[in-house]
Amino acid sequence: MTLTVYGISNCDTVKKARSWLSEQGCAFTFHDFRKDGLTEAMVRRWLAVQPMEKLLNKRGTSWRKLPDADKANEDAAHLIALMVANPTLIKRPVIELEEQVSVGFTDEVKALWS
Repeated sequence: MTLTVYGISNCDTVKKARSWLSEQGCAFTFHDFRKDGLTEAMVRRWLAVQPMEKLLNKRGTSWRKLPDADKANEDAAHLIALMVANPTLIKRPVIELEEQVSVGFTDEVKALWS
């Protein structure tokens, strides 16, 4: 199975992750949320490994722009639907290989994929 990097092509953190993986000689596929889409099944698959608090970016502009009613609703199904409708609500990059899923690009993530 191939390592897949999910994100948005113009995201600086995604660019750094892709560059670092290439430098490490890791073969990967890039999946752009905007161009290639995002499904509920993908989000649920990631949430089976990572907690909502890690996947959902509540610090970004996309979250702040949401109506207060959407931000107040903590129901998982509602939050998943929000992420599918607004992929920029997801912390990036999401890196997946079979059952392994990492979110963001930190030294801990680098250790996992090196």
